Amino acid sequence: MFKLIKIAFLGAIGMVFAATAYADFTFVSWGGAYTMSQQKGYIDTWGPVKDGSTKVSVENYNGGLGEVKAQVESGNVTWDVVDILPVDAINGCDEGLLEELDFSDWEKAPNGDSFLDSIPDNGTGTSGTISPCAAPQIWWTYVVIFDPNAFPGKKPKRMKDFFDVKKFPGKRGIHTWANALIEMALVADGVKASKVYEVMSTPEGIDRAFAKLDTIKDHVVFWSAGSKPLELVASGEVVMSLAYNGRIGAAILSEGKDFEYIWDGTVLEQEYLVAIKGGNEAEALKFMAHASSAIANAEQAKYIPYGPMRKSSIDIIKKGEPWFIKYGGDIDIMPHMPTHPKVLKRAVIADPYWWADNGAEVHERFGAWKGN
Repeated sequence: MFKLIKIAFLGAIGMVFAATAYADFTFVSWGGAYTMSQQKGYIDTWGPVKDGSTKVSVENYNGGLGEVKAQVESGNVTWDVVDILPVDAINGCDEGLLEELDFSDWEKAPNGDSFLDSIPDNGTGTSGTISPCAAPQIWWTYVVIFDPNAFPGKKPKRMKDFFDVKKFPGKRGIHTWANALIEMALVADGVKASKVYEVMSTPEGIDRAFAKLDTIKDHVVFWSAGSKPLELVASGEVVMSLAYNGRIGAAILSEGKDFEYIWDGTVLEQEYLVAIKGGNEAEALKFMAHASSAIANAEQAKYIPYGPMRKSSIDIIKKGEPWFIKYGGDIDIMPHMPTHPKVLKRAVIADPYWWADNGAEVHERFGAWKGN
């Protein structure tokens, strides 16, 4: 009798433990269609989530290292893995805010190449990782979008058209930080994409970029959240806006939104995952290894047109086309990728090292230009 009671008691405890035991784990990203793509591609496909042993909570932020630094310095770290821009990955690692990563056990390429060797430059000139703390994920672009109905006659086609308020009158939407705006201003002023950072490396080049920005200063509406450009253009508050290509691509491909791109002078950026020092390091590293696998990278592209940095992920997508999941039927995603050869021919490849070295001064000047 006592044996039966003991067994029942222990079984009940086991059931309670199984129902409540999980590792608290927080993933932080940029929100909207992008975070949704990571939820479906990375989180929902992760073993510990599928078997219920780990619960992942998701939070959104607007970038930067401010909150990361505050958490680490206070010793109250509540974020574990953060989706981050390369310049912040470089600076955060240098400042000791992020965990350094050991990629030796991460999934190799089908040909046996190591994880980092499986990250080719894809025609961009950048391969591997930009920091020992950063796990490579995707390529994306800052791109100009517009509503074609706002221009019944001739439509804008080049970056210089974004800065030409006489030929194409109306408000412009721009983000609240300097990255990409400086590069785009120089392209609009006639600098070749391949020469942009050479020009930016001189005081005269920065002056030239700000002079070009002055031509639209009285015609801008600022945004900081990635969903805002869609709202600004759709409402007619602006006739054109800078935007993240994936957010716009998802709206066009999934929802049939009537937007068009200007790929000329687009600024191609990288995106990385990092583990915050003092967070749940063990779970963070396991999750990042999974999210960086070929299939997880490819899965994300079913929901947003960002280009995986792993060649093996691109191979999976090419073989699986039509890959993008659209309401009403799947469609080919490769022509909409920011790393498409036609886009790369016209793109500025962002240099995170330039911004890591020079960003503070340029951002301060840009803040003054905005009127902060």
